[in-house]
Amino acid sequence: MWMVRAAGGGALLDEFKEKHLVAIGWSRVGDLAAYSNKKEIESKIKEVWPDWSRGKMAISAGMLHRFACEVELGDGVITYDSSRRVYLVGEVAGRYKFAATEIENYPNIHEVNWQGEISRDALSVASKNSLGAISTFFMISGEAAVEVRRVLVGETVLKTAIDDDFEGEEDELLKDIEAKALEFIKDKVNRLDWEEMQELVAGVLRAMGYKTKVSPNGPDRGKDIVASPDGFGFESPRIIVEVKHRGSSMGSQEIRSFLGGRHKDDKGLYVSTSGFSKDARYEAERANIPLTLMDIDDLVQAVLESYEKMDIETQRLLPLKKIFLPV
Repeated sequence: MWMVRAAGGGALLDEFKEKHLVAIGWSRVGDLAAYSNKKEIESKIKEVWPDWSRGKMAISAGMLHRFACEVELGDGVITYDSSRRVYLVGEVAGRYKFAATEIENYPNIHEVNWQGEISRDALSVASKNSLGAISTFFMISGEAAVEVRRVLVGETVLKTAIDDDFEGEEDELLKDIEAKALEFIKDKVNRLDWEEMQELVAGVLRAMGYKTKVSPNGPDRGKDIVASPDGFGFESPRIIVEVKHRGSSMGSQEIRSFLGGRHKDDKGLYVSTSGFSKDARYEAERANIPLTLMDIDDLVQAVLESYEKMDIETQRLLPLKKIFLPV
């Protein structure tokens, strides 16, 4: 059984139902029957969308090839209407064809005999998870396909031990999503160059209410940013910031060098995206001025806490989108 999404939120579901078909886009690729294999489709995608990543090209080509060549007569097909939380279920009744006039911008089609609708609430948690992938077109698991067909003919799916296991795993799944998102953010931070990293740190400080003065390019003089209420460093607190990006972790010698040029009323912030050695942290604890060490985890946390207050120039360095997860 194949899932074919009816555009965002099921916008094309009524057309799918009325015209007895499912359809996917990629109209600029043309008739998929004209290509002998997935590689030829991928070459066309590269020609049409040269800026796409190689991974995106390969995934799209594989999906288009499966839609044209692997879907068989009699296979199950399902699509989702998110506004009503129902699935439309049917059976493939026609081989692949290119029909540009059926649904605008969705010329790749299979004819379908629709058999009915089922509520998402009637399915087990395991099947809901199987149907929840975001891809436009994919094969669902055999267990989910069997369950969909059972619900379609009026059978009730009973809560099982497997269902309990899936529900118990939801918290772990959400934690995993959050952890992966944080790692992706750190990946993006790490890809910034040194000047961009300096501007990101300065942007965090401005979002926290300070005015900043960023040192011009030149020999390292032990300070990259001065942050203070007035922007000149005359008013307290005067925060001297050193930014080290990539390279090896900072040791005690780097911390001592940073502290050597500080005034007694200064506050210190040392940012290192490569972290700090145990000796460096010990050196910071015994410093003669207040000194905070900020590794990449601390920096990302500060970014997330201050992001909505950041100026647009800083946000452009690290574009982020807020999402909400159930708890």
